Amino acid sequence: MGTFVVGAVVCVLVGLAVRSMVRDKKNGKSLQCGGDCRNCGGHCH
Repeated sequence: MGTFVVGAVVCVLVGLAVRSMVRDKKNGKSLQCGGDCRNCGGHCH
């Protein structure tokens, strides 16, 4: 039972991380530099 609970928590955390990355990508932020063009070496659009 404990394994199932820990697995469910890990799946939820991974899902939230993926959701955050997709939301950032839709808002135009780069996954590599986070949208802060001063710190990514000028690779932002």
